[in-house]
Amino acid sequence: MKLQVLVAAVNEEVNTLAEKMGLETDAIIVNQCGQFGYQQYLHKDRLIRCFSMAERGVGLNRNMALQRADQELCLFSDEDIVFYPGYEEIVVRAFEENPDADLIAFNFKVDPSRATYYNRSKKRVRWYNYGRYPTYAVAARTEALRRANVNFSLLFGGGARYSNGEDSLFLHDCLKKGLHVYADTAEIGQEVYRPSTWFQGYNEKFFVDRGVLYHFLYGRMAGIFSLRFLYAHRKEMLKEVSLKEAYEWMKHGIREGKGRDVA
Repeated sequence: MKLQVLVAAVNEEVNTLAEKMGLETDAIIVNQCGQFGYQQYLHKDRLIRCFSMAERGVGLNRNMALQRADQELCLFSDEDIVFYPGYEEIVVRAFEENPDADLIAFNFKVDPSRATYYNRSKKRVRWYNYGRYPTYAVAARTEALRRANVNFSLLFGGGARYSNGEDSLFLHDCLKKGLHVYADTAEIGQEVYRPSTWFQGYNEKFFVDRGVLYHFLYGRMAGIFSLRFLYAHRKEMLKEVSLKEAYEWMKHGIREGKGRDVA
């Protein structure tokens, strides 16, 4: 098996990005930079294919890379990830040891303020814990994603209408289509900290966007999961707004989500 890294980038110098990220495998870089273009080069004897696009939206970016993936395994990534030497061998071995796995989430070292998970044991990812994993942590069998016809939402994430959640929706759709998702304890890289491009505080937009997301994730149970979310994060998120106000905003988002046909 060979691994190919699919990199979502914004206004990057693609000629030096492979070196900057420590890439040791084939890669597809989709760079959102206000223009269209294509180039390719060899880095450590591996092919780096670079596509430039004028449109914005992380979901559109990842879909473009996924459509062009041509190796058995693909690993989603962002421009601010630096991989550890030997990451390809680790990923390939994990899939060899789990022949029924369609996707595997790995560990990355991140700033504590952005840490949502760290796998302490190898396990199956289920409906109750899939929402913790960012896209850049996930590797997949490329053909399994194509057979399931799974893509990334164009409504959510950086550059889209709603601020984040495309990663949760992606794993939600993978599980819904019957794909097997696992978590592995190997740490294969680290994130270089940078300020968020979308987070502007726990304001009305944050909670409305979260409500829209919860509609697509939980359907008729969105209201209950909204209350659960707010209560669980009340010390962090409800310092300047009340639980009642935040819940009203999330309910507004749920109603807004109901008015849309696709995610």
